[in-house]
Amino acid sequence: MAQEAIEARIAALPAESVPLEQALGRTLREDIYAERDNPPFDRVCMDGIAIDSAAFARGVRRYAIESTQAAGAPAVTLANRDNAVEVMTGAIMPRGTDCVIPLEEYDFGEGAVLLKAQVSGTPGRNVQRRGSDSAPGVAMLRAGTRLGAAEIAVAASAGRPRLQVSRQPDLMVISTGDELIEPGEPILEHQVRRSNAYALVAALRLHGFTQVSNDHILDDEALLRERLALHLAGQDVLVLSGGVSKGKFDLVPRALKYLGVEEVFHQVAQRPGMPMWFGIGAQGQAVFGLPGNPVSTLICLVRYVIPALRQAMGATPATPEPIALGAAGRFGRGGLTYFLPVAVQYDALGQRTALPRAPNGSGDFLALAGTDGFLELPPRADAFAEGFVADLYRW
Repeated sequence: MAQEAIEARIAALPAESVPLEQALGRTLREDIYAERDNPPFDRVCMDGIAIDSAAFARGVRRYAIESTQAAGAPAVTLANRDNAVEVMTGAIMPRGTDCVIPLEEYDFGEGAVLLKAQVSGTPGRNVQRRGSDSAPGVAMLRAGTRLGAAEIAVAASAGRPRLQVSRQPDLMVISTGDELIEPGEPILEHQVRRSNAYALVAALRLHGFTQVSNDHILDDEALLRERLALHLAGQDVLVLSGGVSKGKFDLVPRALKYLGVEEVFHQVAQRPGMPMWFGIGAQGQAVFGLPGNPVSTLICLVRYVIPALRQAMGATPATPEPIALGAAGRFGRGGLTYFLPVAVQYDALGQRTALPRAPNGSGDFLALAGTDGFLELPPRADAFAEGFVADLYRW
């Protein structure tokens, strides 16, 4: 299969150390351990008063306030077990106390706190015990994790000012073809807008890849060789759109072979995207030649290129997302895997299904607007029934 061939040849990107504030969206390349128990002390969970639950069990309902325990202050000690300490959320529990009564459950009167009826004073109430979240020696984050806001907070709690993460790949998106005209430029009847490159760049950035450039090369073999050589020298990954079929002006495979790029495979038993090409440069650069039809281009990027980039960065493989077809239909043709664009919909009970949005051919990029991704359907001559379960790949 194409995916296995890519996985076998894709090279791992090196790790680099970055400041914590620059690690958002990056792939972690080390395990992160707690520097101490987390929380590091028995922690107050609500504003209120801290008491000794044994006093409550003896029937004490009126408490004099001895002192105040603020967050960030050293622990105070409850001198009289029939009294209380005023406490703030996040503070360390005062010594001699083991229960927090929230301020909504008592009144102030006669110089003391009076508990309301039906109040609970059980040990450990509204107290987060020391080490209940994590302890030293147990990994809080594993290598391969993509660092979002929550993961950044975990790393900060471990006292880590810098993290080892995968270096972002340097990516070059290249569209080929004399017919392509930039948006905003005058266009003739026989020409089309250069849209694939913008879709590819947008999709890559949407998935967290920031080092993305793009180029447009005309259908001239000498020029193609010259520009591809330049990009191979400066980039980790080339993603080409167009020029990989069998036509007279499909010059990309020949130009890449001239430049020493080893062809791993050319053509995949799938629709759309059969002409897809993949190879490896002399310095380990990954080169993806995607078909030029817009639907094929975007589907092949999401199905093959983005998982390969995640692998190169040491990311944990994405979990397949199975979903049921929301309508029956005959999709694709026998002998070929078929990628079916879909819109995810939910019924009144919250059950989700994938509603088919089959394009009118692989050039019908307008059909992709408003879709959530595509299903990978196995080769089948017969129609697919409503409820058939397949993996969803989101844009």
